[in-house]
Amino acid sequence: MTTLDHLFETICNRRGADAATSWTAKLFAKGPEKCAEKFGEEAIEAIIEAVKDDKKKLTSEAADVIYHLLVMLAARDVHLDDVLAELDQRMGRSGIEEKAGRGTSDD
Repeated sequence: MTTLDHLFETICNRRGADAATSWTAKLFAKGPEKCAEKFGEEAIEAIIEAVKDDKKKLTSEAADVIYHLLVMLAARDVHLDDVLAELDQRMGRSGIEEKAGRGTSDD
């Protein structure tokens, strides 16, 4: 089991736990919208550290981003395996080609 698998499993197991003793349970109790908001906050903090070029702080913020992404996914019943399967489908394709296939722009 990878670190991400283990973390996602732990997050899922916190659903319904006592919010007074678990940060993850507290996030779940506030609903998927709050989980998404926390993910956004952490993403912004990671961006700030990337601009500052502070590798240690960026590493810490990146870990927060990954954790909060997994909480957000779990809050909306999206399994990590489904996200990884999507990434697997994209492997070996140019990002430009993949985006063109979705009809989205990176501009």
